[in-house]
Amino acid sequence: GPGPAEMYAGLQELGVANGEDLKETLTNCTEPLKAIEQFQTENGVLLPSLQYALPFLDLHGTPRLEFHQSVFDELREKLLERVSAIALEGKVEERYKKLEDLLEKSFSLVKMPSIQPVVMCVMKHLPKVPEKKLKLVMADKDLYKACAVEVKRQIWQDNQALFGDEVSPLLKQYILEKENILFSNDISFLQNFFSPSPKTRRQGEVVQKLTQMIGKNVKLYDMVLQFLRTLFLRTRNVHYCTLRAELLMSLHDLEISEICTVDPCHKFTWCLDACIREKFVDNKRARELQGFLDGVKKGQEQVLGDLSMILCDPFAINTLALSTIRHLQDLVGQDTLPRESPDLLLLLRMLSLGQGAWDMIDSQVFKEPKMEAELITRFLPLLMSFVVDDHTFTVDQKLPSEEKGPIPYPSTIPEAFTKFLQENRIACEIGLYYILHITKQRNKNAFLRLLPALVETFSDLAFSDIFLHLLTGNLTLLGEEFALEEFCTSLFDGFFLTACSRKENVHRHVLRLLLHLHHKVAPAKLESLQKALEPTKQSGEAVKELYNQLTEKLELRKPSPAEVTETPSMELPLPAVPTPASR
Repeated sequence: GPGPAEMYAGLQELGVANGEDLKETLTNCTEPLKAIEQFQTENGVLLPSLQYALPFLDLHGTPRLEFHQSVFDELREKLLERVSAIALEGKVEERYKKLEDLLEKSFSLVKMPSIQPVVMCVMKHLPKVPEKKLKLVMADKDLYKACAVEVKRQIWQDNQALFGDEVSPLLKQYILEKENILFSNDISFLQNFFSPSPKTRRQGEVVQKLTQMIGKNVKLYDMVLQFLRTLFLRTRNVHYCTLRAELLMSLHDLEISEICTVDPCHKFTWCLDACIREKFVDNKRARELQGFLDGVKKGQEQVLGDLSMILCDPFAINTLALSTIRHLQDLVGQDTLPRESPDLLLLLRMLSLGQGAWDMIDSQVFKEPKMEAELITRFLPLLMSFVVDDHTFTVDQKLPSEEKGPIPYPSTIPEAFTKFLQENRIACEIGLYYILHITKQRNKNAFLRLLPALVETFSDLAFSDIFLHLLTGNLTLLGEEFALEEFCTSLFDGFFLTACSRKENVHRHVLRLLLHLHHKVAPAKLESLQKALEPTKQSGEAVKELYNQLTEKLELRKPSPAEVTETPSMELPLPAVPTPASR
C-alpha cells in the first residue's frame, strides 16, 4: 500500500496537521497523553454531540480510526454525488466556476489515495481543465493512469505522440484479428471473412475502444484518420481502410453529429454501408452513390482521397465485385453490351477509385483514375462469352446426341483474358471474382479452364490472402474432385505450388486446405504433396505448426501393419469412411 508520506501528501499545504506533526509534538513534549488528547481535540470531527458519543464507542472497542474512516467514506460519497450534481445545475459559467474553485482547493491532495477519486471526479466534469493541472497529471504516470477518459482527451488533443502511443497497440491488434480470420483453420463456403454484418463488425473491441477514446472530439478523430492514412501508405494494408469506415459508422451509430457532420464522407459511407450489408448495390443506392461522386466540387477534390480509402475497404470491393458479376450475368440474358449499362459503368468507376486509393494518397493528385475503354469493350464481353459457353455446354449435354458424339467443354483460354489479368488491375479483380463465382457453382469445367490464367496476375492478386481465403472456402464444394489425379495436378502443381516457395502465405493456405480435405485426396497425390509442402529452414512458425498438424492427421489415417494382415481374405474390405474426428 502507499507509504505514510503518500497517504498524507499535500495536507500541510492546506494547514491540516498530519502524522509527521503528531510525531514532532510527541517528541518535544513532557506529557505525551495530554498532548495526544489535545491533538485529537484540535484535529477531530468538530461536532459538539460527538464529545459524548466517542467515549461510548471506545467502551464498545470500536477503534477511533474505524469511526473516522467510516465518517470519511460517507462524506466522500456525498462529495462525489455533489460534484456530479454541480456539473449539471445552474448557469454554465457558474457551475464551471464552482468546479474550478473546488479543483484549486483539492488538487494538492490528488496523491492521497483516499481523496484522489474526488479530485479526478472534479476534473472529469470540467470541459477545460486548467493547462497547469493537465501538465502535472501528464508528468505523473500514476495520475495519468487514474484519469478519466474525459481528462485524457484534453491531454491527447495537444499531444499527438502520447495519443499515438495509446492508439498504436489497438491498431496492431486490429490487423492481427483480421489476419487470424483469413488464416483460420475453419474452412467453409458458408462462413467466411465477409460473413459478419457491418453492425456486428463495429461491435469489435478495437472499434469500440477507439470510439470511446475519441468521444465527440473532432481533433482526436482527425488524428486517428491521419494515423490510418499514414499506416496504409507505409504498409499498403487494406484493413486500415476497413477500420476508417468502421470508425465513422460507429460514431454514426451513436449519433455523434459533432463528428459525422464534419466528415465529408459521412453520407457516402452510410449509403455504401447499406450496400455492404446487402452484399449488393441496388439501383436506388447506385444513383445515390453516383450523386456523391458527381457532386465533388472544384477545390474540394481532396475528398476523393478519403472516398477512395472508403472504397478500398475489402468489404466494399467485395460488394462491388459481386454486384459486377451479377450485372454481367443479367446482361447476357438481356443481350445488352456492358457499355450500354450505366449501373455497370458506375460499379467499375467505384472499383477503380477504390483500387486507386494508395496511388492517389501517395501522389496527392486528387482526380478519378481514367477508366480504360478496353476493359469495357473487350474484357467484360470476354467474361460474358464464358457465361455463354457454360449455357451452351449445359444445353448441348441435354440434347439427344446424334452421331456427332459428346461436345467437349472448351479447354483453351483466349490469350486476351490472360493478358488482361496480368496487366489491368480492375480486370484482374473482376476476373478473380468470376473464378470464385464458378467455383461456388461447382462448375469444375470452367474452373479448370480458367485456372492457368491465375499463375501470373496483376501484382500477384491471385496469391493475396483474401482471394485464397475465399477460394479455399469455395473449393470445399468441389471436394469429390480431389480424388481425381488430374484435378489435383491442375490445382496443386499447376497453381498453388508455383508460388509456395516464394510466398509463405500461399504455403499456409494450401496446408489449411489439405488439413480440411486430406481425406478426399488421392493417396498417391497426398504423399507427393506432403513431400512438396515440407517446411524449409526459412519457413515461419505458422507453416511449421500447420505442417505438423497435417502430418499428425495423416499418421492417424495410416492403418497399423497388424490391421492389414488380419483382414480375412473372403471379406471385401470396406471403403474408409472419414469419421468427423479425423477431419
